Amino acid sequence: MKVAMTTIAMPEAEREHPVVAWIAVAAIACAIVLIIWARLEVHGTGDLEAALYEEPAGRPPQEAEATANHTQVDDAVTASRWAGGFSP
Repeated sequence: MKVAMTTIAMPEAEREHPVVAWIAVAAIACAIVLIIWARLEVHGTGDLEAALYEEPAGRPPQEAEATANHTQVDDAVTASRWAGGFSP
């Protein structure tokens, strides 16, 4: 009876074979390469080059604009907290 309880409580560990583990790693690496290749085939590299080489569209906000925007964000956060039942 004791032997049956020991085997049920602690079964022998069945580890996977190292060859299976290496095949899994190789399959993951192949999947990554295929995903990158498919992305380049479908979309090309034009969008990547454009994102790297285009100039910024606007200028950075001035101090007064940033302060006004910050005030608007603070007011919106406070209003949403009040509406949600949370107080600051």
